[in-house]
Amino acid sequence: MYGDFMKKVLITGGATGIGKATALLFLKNGYDVFITYNSTLPDYDGVAAVKCDLSSHGDIEKLFKTVGDIDVLVNNAGISLVKMINDTDEDDYDKLSDINAKACFFTSKYAALSMIKNHTGAIINISSMWGQCGASCEVAYSMSKAAVIGLTKALAQELAPSGITVNCVSPGIIDTRMNAQFDKQELESEVPMGRLGTPEEVARAVLFLAESTYITGQVIGVNGGIV
Repeated sequence: MYGDFMKKVLITGGATGIGKATALLFLKNGYDVFITYNSTLPDYDGVAAVKCDLSSHGDIEKLFKTVGDIDVLVNNAGISLVKMINDTDEDDYDKLSDINAKACFFTSKYAALSMIKNHTGAIINISSMWGQCGASCEVAYSMSKAAVIGLTKALAQELAPSGITVNCVSPGIIDTRMNAQFDKQELESEVPMGRLGTPEEVARAVLFLAESTYITGQVIGVNGGIV
């Protein structure tokens, strides 16, 4: 609780993984939590879950009409693609770009409308270490996550005069469903700390940035020392 009101956070892709861990942490810290989901229903209580296809601009507009003004936006929803560039077709590219970059742009736009009015707010975007340094066989994914970093840095400057912070969390190899397709021991061998990160460790970085009123335009790596 903050004074006599509760801060409201919207977390995209909040049903599983990093999104779920972030929603639970914000709940624990007294926030009114809204999450989006598409195909996977959340398996926990205490949040308002809104079905939303983030590749649809119309759905994003409806989302913000449903949720109303928010204090914090966490752009967490994302999809992966492991393909060489020669095997990546236009449909692959468009689907990835729509969810990982375009949705992030338009959710930030609609969040900013209410935040500017209230002269306060925080936007936290979830990128990836591959958005910082690139990954072979994940060119389209790396490109989409690099776009999130570019959005963060530009929007931070644009919204700073309105008292709004915009930052980015860049996870490394986190123990989530997205990485379950790979050999865990092999992944751990790539991490200087010798283990995968947890969704809860990423969530703590998100909460820190949400409550840091003089940090903006930054990319915070949560990667065990890989980058």
